[in-house]
Amino acid sequence: MRSARLVAILICLLAGIGTAPVTPAVFAQDGVEIPPLPRPRPDRVATPDLPTPEQTAATEAIAALADIPQPVTLAARITQDGPPIPEGLIWRIFESTPDENGEMALVAKSDSGTAAVELNPGDYVVHVAYGQAQVTETLSVVPGENSLEVVLDAGALRLNSAVTGDIPISPALLNFDIYTGGDESSRALVADNLTPNEIVTLTAGTYHIVSRFGTINAVVRADLRVEPGQLTDATLYHHAAEVSFKLVSEEGGEAIADVEWTVKTTDGATIFSDRGAFPSTVLAEGDYLVLAKLGDEVFNREIQIQPGSPREIELLTAVY
Repeated sequence: MRSARLVAILICLLAGIGTAPVTPAVFAQDGVEIPPLPRPRPDRVATPDLPTPEQTAATEAIAALADIPQPVTLAARITQDGPPIPEGLIWRIFESTPDENGEMALVAKSDSGTAAVELNPGDYVVHVAYGQAQVTETLSVVPGENSLEVVLDAGALRLNSAVTGDIPISPALLNFDIYTGGDESSRALVADNLTPNEIVTLTAGTYHIVSRFGTINAVVRADLRVEPGQLTDATLYHHAAEVSFKLVSEEGGEAIADVEWTVKTTDGATIFSDRGAFPSTVLAEGDYLVLAKLGDEVFNREIQIQPGSPREIELLTAVY
């Protein structure tokens, strides 16, 4: 009977007729009920979930903040454990992306110890200088409070010079240049024309120092180490002397006016020239030829400079 019923149902289905709609009947086979198959569903095109009103409002709020300057606090220390530097800092903030000329636009500047600026959210490059000590850091500004603390790792250098034997030199005749360390070809000028005992703040490291006594050839060089958080005092010693010249008709006599003076090295190079009765200069240790021209007459004298106190050199018209 079961087989006959199945055949009848199939015939009805094939003929397109049925006395009753086919329901998801459960067919029994050998006494076991088989559950109906799920009705097939048409394919659906996936659609994204629409944001909730709360999500839309949050997105709009974040976008709005992107155009609103945010507070930024900048501070610096000489060393990691040192106190914040109260003054003497120069802050410069640049955009992080260079323009077509390869330059980054300056967007803010401050000379406060602790700087308070306002910047739009985004990435920046921060440069801070304290004397000759300089550091560059990156900064990402986000909505809300922002801060950056920089450690300069800096020290200080104070320079002076004397003539060998601890003979003092007039500060008016001294100046110093500071270069980065390393080979001469790779050195970069850090500070120039410094006066004696001037304190210079530098990033910790080794520097090449040049001391000039006078303006001719009395030069001393040295490499000095600057330690973080420390003041380094250094005195450089010159093998030179300050000298003055006068042309006289007798020893100890009055200086003759309107004399043209020339000083030459032993190889004939002119290193000093002046006109007057009593010129002065600074010469490094060594041998020189001094010439004094008065009208059509020329008087000369060979001299030897030794390190020491200022000295006066006479040329006699009666002898030379």
